Amino acid sequence: MKKLKRSSRLVEMTQYLLARPHTLISLTAFAERYQSAKSSISEDLAIIKEVFEEEGIGQLHTLAGAAGGVKFKPMMPVATSLAIINEVCQTLQQPDRVLPGGYLYMTDMLGQPKLLADIGKMFATAFAESQIDIIMTVETKGIPLAYATAACMNIPVVIVRRDNKVTEGSAVSINYVSGSTKRIQTMSLARRALKERSRVLIIDDFMKAGGTIQGMMDLLHEFNATVAGVGVLVESGEVENEERLLTDYVSLANLIAVDMKTKQMEVVPGNYFAMPTN
Repeated sequence: MKKLKRSSRLVEMTQYLLARPHTLISLTAFAERYQSAKSSISEDLAIIKEVFEEEGIGQLHTLAGAAGGVKFKPMMPVATSLAIINEVCQTLQQPDRVLPGGYLYMTDMLGQPKLLADIGKMFATAFAESQIDIIMTVETKGIPLAYATAACMNIPVVIVRRDNKVTEGSAVSINYVSGSTKRIQTMSLARRALKERSRVLIIDDFMKAGGTIQGMMDLLHEFNATVAGVGVLVESGEVENEERLLTDYVSLANLIAVDMKTKQMEVVPGNYFAMPTN
């Protein structure tokens, strides 16, 4: 790259970092890229770090030593997240979104790139310190949420199928009991899709009793993998505590009441906003 003026270099460095979240970039690599002294690069990074933190874009971590450098972690301030989720809750409370069984119609919202990016950043913030290797979701509506989160964390996505696909080779399949319908269902994951002993973040769009997520957790045991976290966009608060199959999860919104006769419901921010760190 040709040598740039400092103002141009700051813009280019910012874009370079934003495009490579959770990636360690050495000062030497920056110095060679911009044909500048490391001292100048350090000053530029200090400016970018200050702006990132003041504007709620994320954190720029500096690692000292010969193998050190900087790493950008996308983060969203709680106040910003809460404002977005409050709008989501208002939208979800529209009467025409009530589906049989107390579910919500959310497909249109899961097709909005800006909202997906924001939700992905919220999950990335919630699990920033969890040392995640890969994100898992089950087909189909959880897929866009998983990819949005993965983009912020710069890690791969693995998709659990309802049926084994011949194009994915041999697979591990298990039966699980759906927590809400009590039906026995099947889920499958290709053997090549997940390395053993991976630390996995499970992301899903809706959780009622938690049967599907528990099924994914059981499937991960077959790979000797660790469940490092569970994130759901909306949880149903109408399930009694003794019927919930899991308790350790992060939700962004909570469907706490549904009246099927009047099509009225109440959706509030989820447990993420009640955590001590927030």
